[in-house]
Formats: sequence, C-alpha cells, structure tokens
Amino acid sequence: MIIGGLIAVIIALWAWSSARGPEREASPMEVAQVARRDLALTVKATGVIKPMIGAEVRVGSRVSGVVTRLFVRLGDSVSKGQPLAQLDTRELAAKAREAVAALELAVANENYALADLNRKTEISAKGLISANDLDLARRAYEVAQKQRAGAQATLAYARTQLDNAHIVAPIDGVVAAMSTQEGETVAASFAAPTFVTLLDLNRLEVWAYVDETDIGRIREGQRASFTVDTYDDREFEGIVTTIYPQAQIRDNVVNYIAVVRFTPPADYILRPEMTTTVRITLESRDDVLVVPVRAVRREGTRTYVLAPGAETLERRWIRTGRRDDRYWEVTEGLREDDRVVVGEPTSK
Repeated sequence: MIIGGLIAVIIALWAWSSARGPEREASPMEVAQVARRDLALTVKATGVIKPMIGAEVRVGSRVSGVVTRLFVRLGDSVSKGQPLAQLDTRELAAKAREAVAALELAVANENYALADLNRKTEISAKGLISANDLDLARRAYEVAQKQRAGAQATLAYARTQLDNAHIVAPIDGVVAAMSTQEGETVAASFAAPTFVTLLDLNRLEVWAYVDETDIGRIREGQRASFTVDTYDDREFEGIVTTIYPQAQIRDNVVNYIAVVRFTPPADYILRPEMTTTVRITLESRDDVLVVPVRAVRREGTRTYVLAPGAETLERRWIRTGRRDDRYWEVTEGLREDDRVVVGEPTSK
C-alpha cells in the first residue's frame, strides 16, 4: 500500500512537471537607437475655438412690425446682401407716400414764392412797392426753400424705414440661431430685436489657456499647432497673434489667453466651442542627436545612459541639451546609431 502510494505521487509530480513545460524567460529589455531628428520645445495648453470679432453677427430689425416672411432656416448658408426676413410694409409704405406728397407741396410753395419774389423785385425797381414788401417776399422764398429741404429729409427717412423692413445678411456665413418666427410682432423702440445669428466659419481662432508659469515664454509670432477631439488624426497649424493681458481664473488656476490664428481647411469643418489641445513652439532645433527621455538616468549632478555591451550593460556618461515630451538632445557622449536601454533593464 505504501509503495503503491509513493509510486502514484511520483507519477503525478512527473505529469505536472511535463504539463508546465520549461521556465518562461523574462521579456527582453527595451533598446533604442541614437538617431538624429528635429526637436521642438513646446508649451502645451488646452483651448477653445472661438469666432473672431465680427465673425458672429446678430441680425435684427430697426423698425417695428409684424414678421411676414422668413427666407432662411437654421443651418442655411447665406451670402452678404441675401434677404433674411421681411416685415409688414403697408404702414411704412403709406408714410413714404405721405412724405412724397408733402415734398410735392413744398416744391409748389417754393416755386410760387420764387415767382412772387421775382415779380416784386421788378416792381420794386420801378418804385411801385416798398422795401418792406420786397423783404417779406424774399423771406417767404427762403422759408419755402427750408420747407422743401425738410420735406426731402422726411421722405429720405421714410424710404430708409421702408428699406429697413427688408432684413438682409450683412456678412457671408451660416445661420447659427433663429429667435423670431413668421407672424410675430417685433418692437424696436429701445433695442433692435434679433432675428437670426450669422456665423462665418472661415473666421475662427483658438483661445489657448496658458498657465501662468509658461506665459512668460509665449510671444506673438510663435508657431502653434492644435488638435480637436472630433479629428484626432489631424493637426492644424497656426500663429500666436495676441496675448490677453487680463488673467482668466478657473478653479483657482491662473491662465492667460494666447490667441492662435489659423486658416480653416476646406476638407474639415471646425465649429466654435470645440475643445482643443494646443502646442506652442518656443524653440526648434533641427537635426540633433536624441535619445528617448526614459533612457536618460542621473547620478548626483551627472547624466548617463546604459548601453548594451558584449556581456553586460555599460554606463555611458553623456551631456544633454534641450528636451521635449519624448526625446532628449545629447550633445556629448554618444554617436549616431549607438544603442541605449530604455526604462529599467531586465535580465533572463
């Protein structure tokens, strides 16, 4: 019984060892090659796409009345001068006709006063009327001239009001919002009521919120790039054009707005309020030796890398320059095509 039990245990151990197989070796260590590449020193910031000044226009009415027609819908593309809406023009047209009649009356009075002045001037030359009568005729003509000028101004105003009843687009753009419907009565006594909001999608910019620790290195004219979540595979290029002097405090964090101007691409549609990830280039270094950041190690004030040797890892002391998020410039201690260990070295 005892011998049979021992034999069974031995067989079980042999089967388990066979099923397990040979010991798995540790994964090989990660090695990178020293190479030349362009290195860009950047400041990273979050941002928001905003319309430029004048790219978003709220179109309203300067006259009161009933909206009889809306010619556009939300999302329509419009051109400058294209009709957007129309108010009831019957009352305004009647006032314009009234102004025309008043002007005609003023012109008739002016012509009569001129004829009377000419007649009395001839009579006065013969001494048949007094100088006072001539002065009265001259004054009547001057008053008639002023009345005609006033009637002309009234007619011009009436026609302007009539024209204002036809709402047209002041810019090229897209109808971004509508706040009035057909049949509504609008009152323009204190403020112009908004009919539609137009947005020019070709005039956008990025507001990059730069941390106060980095804003001192940002300058106008620096190159910038940004990405948006909806097009994560595309990077857009721009230029820093303005730095706002007033700080923006959000969640007790002090940021400053750096405005990045860019040309919207024809094959991508960018919209206001899209969140962006912005990289502002402070300095660029072309064709320099670099190693991955994870390959650089420190001992006190000295810097070194580990290089694979014939049997062991060799410590190579180096001198570093500039760096970005991924690479570190090497100015001394390595040559192109040398190999270095990235991260923590592993063994078999």
